[in-house]
Amino acid sequence: MPPHIRPATNADQSAVKALIFAILNEYDLEPAPKTTDKDLDDLEGFYADGMFDILVTEEGDLIGTVGLAPMEGGACELRKMYLKSSYRGRGYGKRLLKHAIAKARELGFRRIELQTARVLEEAISLYTQHGFQPSEQARLERRCDQALALDL
Repeated sequence: MPPHIRPATNADQSAVKALIFAILNEYDLEPAPKTTDKDLDDLEGFYADGMFDILVTEEGDLIGTVGLAPMEGGACELRKMYLKSSYRGRGYGKRLLKHAIAKARELGFRRIELQTARVLEEAISLYTQHGFQPSEQARLERRCDQALALDL
């Protein structure tokens, strides 16, 4: 049975943090648990008006994450889209992104914005293949050097 997507709960918090921080370290990006990654302390609360879903194997292993956080003006931010390295190149990233786009439409958002870092080349390629365009972002997070957006 292929991995499935389900809503994350706060019980998933330690596994989510472990996966995300390991991937950040893989790309020499610094985890920021007190700022950028503070949302991971309360997945259910922070994403209550959006979503935070995880991709898990049949055995229950966490292999991917994706979140949508509401912003002003009918937009949401795509956050924390990460996929375990051993599962990349198999269509799971595309599956997570398509899931997030569909969920954003379902929740009534009109635009998805995201911030990323140039070193995440595979992710940037995936985003642009799905229609994301460069966007002017007033203030980028410390580990990010570009912003992209998709009008829904």
